[in-house]
Amino acid sequence: MSISDFLSASDIAAALQDCQAPDSFNHRKFFQLTGMCKKSSSQIKGIFQILDRDQNGYIEEDEIKYFLKRFEPEARFLTATEIEKFLTAGDHDGDGKVGAEEFGEMVQS
Repeated sequence: MSISDFLSASDIAAALQDCQAPDSFNHRKFFQLTGMCKKSSSQIKGIFQILDRDQNGYIEEDEIKYFLKRFEPEARFLTATEIEKFLTAGDHDGDGKVGAEEFGEMVQS
């Protein structure tokens, strides 16, 4: 399964184009541009499973660094500032990682 099973290639390309510059990634805008925020809960869980590379039920800091690359291998890494903002937005219980439920809430907020 791949991200393109859930999202259109043109929407992914537009979202990645929007955040090409370092420190320009905004998770809310990215979720809107990709159309992810309009997906069902089960589709968002499917996307989460792709982003959760080690399949431990969480997206951790090292996986967040590669977030954009999961959508397009040639995309850039997220910066330390962007990773911190992503964690702040998604980590509701303060455990330093984003679980599937937290990710779903983050996407749909």
